Amino acid sequence: MQDSAILEMTEAYLRSQVAPHANAIDHDPEALRSAVQGLAERQLLALRLPQSWNVNALTYYAVQELIARFSGALAFLQTQHQSAASMLLKSENEWLKQTYLPYLANGQKLVGIGFSHLRREHNPPLKAVPVEGGYRLHGHIPWITGFNFFQDVLIAALLPDGQAVYGIVPFQDTLQNGEIRFSEPMSLAAITSTNTVTAELTEWFLPNSHIAFVLPARAIHKSDRANVLNHSFFALGCAQAGLDIVEAVTQQKSIAVQQALIDELAACRDAIYTAQPKSPHFETNLNLRAWSIELAVRCAHAAIVVSSGAANSTSHPAQRVYREALVFSVSGQTNAVLEATLEQLSARPRTFER
Repeated sequence: MQDSAILEMTEAYLRSQVAPHANAIDHDPEALRSAVQGLAERQLLALRLPQSWNVNALTYYAVQELIARFSGALAFLQTQHQSAASMLLKSENEWLKQTYLPYLANGQKLVGIGFSHLRREHNPPLKAVPVEGGYRLHGHIPWITGFNFFQDVLIAALLPDGQAVYGIVPFQDTLQNGEIRFSEPMSLAAITSTNTVTAELTEWFLPNSHIAFVLPARAIHKSDRANVLNHSFFALGCAQAGLDIVEAVTQQKSIAVQQALIDELAACRDAIYTAQPKSPHFETNLNLRAWSIELAVRCAHAAIVVSSGAANSTSHPAQRVYREALVFSVSGQTNAVLEATLEQLSARPRTFER
C-alpha cells in the first residue's frame, strides 16, 4: 500500500470511529482499548517495521499528527508501543525479535516503554548490576503508560559504569526471580484513560534472553538531541484539533475565523516537515519544537475562548484539547526543550499605551 493510501485509511478511521468518541476515550480505558483495537485491525501499530507497512519517516510522523488531532489519549498510548517496536527492531537479540516483531502491528503483542528516568542527570532511580546469565535490577520507575493495555514493557536501568541495559519485563505484578509491583493508575488532568503507573523492582533478574541491548553512557541524551523534533508532530496535531473547534464554532456564531492562526500553523508545520528528515542543526530544530508547543497551547486556548462558558465543562471538546496541549507541552521534555519553550513563551512582549 502506498504511503498516501495509509494516510487516507488512517484519517478515515479516525474521523468515523475515533472523533465521535474522543471525550470518552480520554477518560474511559475501555473506549481507549476499542480505539487501539481499530488501529490493530488496520495493522497500524508498528508502522515502521518491515513486518508491517515499513513507511518512511515523514509518513510515520504524519500518522502521529493525525492521531493526535483526533485523540490525544490514543496518540499518547500508541506511540509508546510504536517506540518499543522501533527499538526492538534495532536489537541484535534474534530470539527477542522473533518473539515480538511479527505480532506488534496487529496488536497480538503490545509492549510499553519505561526509560524516561534515564534523562535524570543525577542518581537515576533504577539501577542494574551484572550477574551470571543477566542482570539484577533494583529501584523505581516513575512513569510507565499502558497498564492493563500492554502485556510487557521495555525498560532500562543504569549500570555501574554509566551504560544502560534495556530489556523486556512483564507489565503485571510478578513475584518470581525477584519482584515487580506496579502502582494504581495515576490521577492525571488529561489522558487519564492511558493508565500511567509507577513500578518498584526488587532484585529483579533480567536474563540475557530478554535483553534488547546495552547502550553507552548518556546515549538517551544524544538521542534526545538527534530526535528533538519527534514530539513536535503531536503538538501540531493538538494545534489542528484546537483550530478544528475554532472553525466549527465560528461558523455557528458567524464570527470571523482567525486566519492568522491557520496561516501560522501551516507555516510551522511546513518548517517542521522540511527540517525533520535532513536538518542537522539542533538549535533550529529545538526552536521549531518550542514553536509547535507554544502554538498548540494558543490554538487550544482559542478553542476555549470561542466556546465561551461551555468550555468549562469537562465533557466539552475544547476542554479536552486544552488539557492535551498541557500533555504535549511536557512530553519527552529535556532541559533544553524546557528552556526553549520558556523563551518562546517570553518572545511576544505586550505593551499597553493609553
